[in-house]
Amino acid sequence: MSDPQRIIAVRHGQSEANLAYQQAAGVPLVYEREDHEITLTDLGRLQAAALGVFLKSLPWQEAPEIVWCSPYLRAMDTWSLAHQAWGVGPLPVRVDARLRDREWGELRRYNQAAMQQRFPEEAARLLAEGEYGYRPPGGESFGDVAIRLRRFLGDLRTWAEGRRVLIVAHDSVVLILRHVIEESPDTELAAVGVHAPIMNASVSTWESRDGRLELLAFNEVGHLD
Repeated sequence: MSDPQRIIAVRHGQSEANLAYQQAAGVPLVYEREDHEITLTDLGRLQAAALGVFLKSLPWQEAPEIVWCSPYLRAMDTWSLAHQAWGVGPLPVRVDARLRDREWGELRRYNQAAMQQRFPEEAARLLAEGEYGYRPPGGESFGDVAIRLRRFLGDLRTWAEGRRVLIVAHDSVVLILRHVIEESPDTELAAVGVHAPIMNASVSTWESRDGRLELLAFNEVGHLD
């Protein structure tokens, strides 16, 4: 069993929630739509199409052969629009729940300002424990995301050995995938923050060399210019 030949991991295009939270920065916001239902904005659709043009530009020996996708609508829509713009024939697509975004549990509807207003004790705990150590009630810490991504990567080495893989997912997935591939201990999870934020429709690429996945590019958005 060996690694995939190449992994290209992308974040979905701008979502309706991304835009809503951006516009409400510093103002309490309760976002009513469930996480898995959120789809793309017009800009997000353009970003997804630009991603497809990028994939079309790759030499055949670098282009993905198989796709793994988050079950969330914004990721599925990103892949669908990118596939259309790419213009390639059907590819095998696996939807894997382990590629879903970090879960915020009982706090999933609230931005930081609303959290501070309605759940001050949780806001204080977040501040004390840090973003990468904090687990919201009923939700996940980044360490929890790392656990499921290690299991995913282990299965990927079986299912996609020697193949070129496209992963369409979320900012937390791309960020923690880097941590997992580098085999860093979870006591060092906070160190991944230096690589954030992961941009919408960004591309991160690893290639298998000498028995290890080597990072070639991370959080690249030049194709969106």
